[in-house]
Amino acid sequence: MVDLNSQYLRYKQELDSAISSVLNSSVFIGGEEVESFSNQLRDYIGVNHVITCGNGTDALQLALMALDLPKGSEVITAGFSYAAVAEVCMLLGLKPVFADVDINTFNINPLEIEKQISPLTKAIVPVHLFGQSCDMEVITAIAEKHNLFVIEDNAQSIGSDFIFSDGRTMKSGSIGHISTTSFFPSKNLGCYGDGGAVLTNNHELAIKIKMLANHGQSKKYHHDAIGINSRLDALQASILKVKLSVLDGFIEERRKVASRYNSAFEGIESIRIPYKDKKSTHVYHQYTLQVYGLNIMEIREKLNEKGIPSMVYYPMPLYKQKTYRSELHLPVTEALCDSVLSLPMGTDMTDEQIEFITNQFKEIINHK
Repeated sequence: MVDLNSQYLRYKQELDSAISSVLNSSVFIGGEEVESFSNQLRDYIGVNHVITCGNGTDALQLALMALDLPKGSEVITAGFSYAAVAEVCMLLGLKPVFADVDINTFNINPLEIEKQISPLTKAIVPVHLFGQSCDMEVITAIAEKHNLFVIEDNAQSIGSDFIFSDGRTMKSGSIGHISTTSFFPSKNLGCYGDGGAVLTNNHELAIKIKMLANHGQSKKYHHDAIGINSRLDALQASILKVKLSVLDGFIEERRKVASRYNSAFEGIESIRIPYKDKKSTHVYHQYTLQVYGLNIMEIREKLNEKGIPSMVYYPMPLYKQKTYRSELHLPVTEALCDSVLSLPMGTDMTDEQIEFITNQFKEIINHK
């Protein structure tokens, strides 16, 4: 789905040099590389504080731990998403409450958030899905009205800009009380292993998150809270510094791939190309179609026979999973689980590859 090897070969000299520098320094945990990357990411997103950690799920856990929510508190998040938010809620004794999403953007629908608010609700976790921001202007207004925290899950949309009604723009991940991201290798900003970060403009929260990520230590051997051990190592930070320096270029390349896909698929009745929200720029972490009246699994099998990978993000609503099962019914979420199909997306796709994929896909769905 993502050709990481071609991307590595393009920046091999810079990446090898960065890795070699860390190996020569023998500073593998913390140190200058981690601090330097944190500062560069802070400036790129436009926040006051970045605390790196072991992965994106740890980042979500740290963010929720820092808020000290009472056990049993409800946290509203999207029903159409990966399990990480719900998972950390359950681990912390909180209750994930799923809200339906927008049929166009795939992102959480603010109107559905309001329907789910109860006296136990303490936080909202909007997940910026597939590459564009949720409607943060409306979501933050809802949060202010009900005195709720907002944690942005920005793992899939780093680099996207949210556009306010007055024309102001802010990077996704800079608007809520806290935001989190993942540096999983396939992300738009990915390392060569696991990694994540928590971002905030709140100085007190930043101090607390940093302490919680380091065994609850305010200083070495002084444990002021129950924490966890979650850190980004220096090798990954050195790789991320190289990739962050070219992230905007990566995003433009992804947009060009999406444009080629759109041109090939536009007008085909059985599929719908990704919707471009006027309130957000799109960084195309995924290129996800909606497919109607066709068997998606058969399409995937035929694509695979031709050497073309594809994925379904996500095939089953979280509230129908064994761990999170409930009687909830979210019609848009369920419709999307039955209709979405993602095609390969990356920074190093050639025109020939895109043409092959689009031609084969159209042939499979019997559209000449």
